[in-house]
Amino acid sequence: QVQLVESGGGLVQAGGSLRLSCAASGRIFSPNVMGWYRQAPGKQRELVATITSDGSTNYADSVKGRFTISRDNAKNTVYLQLSSLKPEDTAVYYCRFTARTTWGRNDDYWGQGTQVTVSS
Repeated sequence: QVQLVESGGGLVQAGGSLRLSCAASGRIFSPNVMGWYRQAPGKQRELVATITSDGSTNYADSVKGRFTISRDNAKNTVYLQLSSLKPEDTAVYYCRFTARTTWGRNDDYWGQGTQVTVSS
């Protein structure tokens, strides 16, 4: 069992910045991948960024150069720095934890989501 607690969402003006945090607790298997996804009203959930245990990152094209994902393995926490925000970034942002365990089993957990609203 892994629990994910997200924080840092809020209301910000276009061009502003926010920092999201997601702390994982419980049975943490390694290696693992932690990441951020987002879902806007009426749209499907989409990948924003991921980061592996060894620091390899992956970003959606729409956020490259504006968002930065990082992690602190000692704290089992992943961060997302959102900069140069645009109204189209408005969405609920979800943290995700995935890992292989044993005997072909996999862990896949999601956080509760945190609202990011960007005003024009």
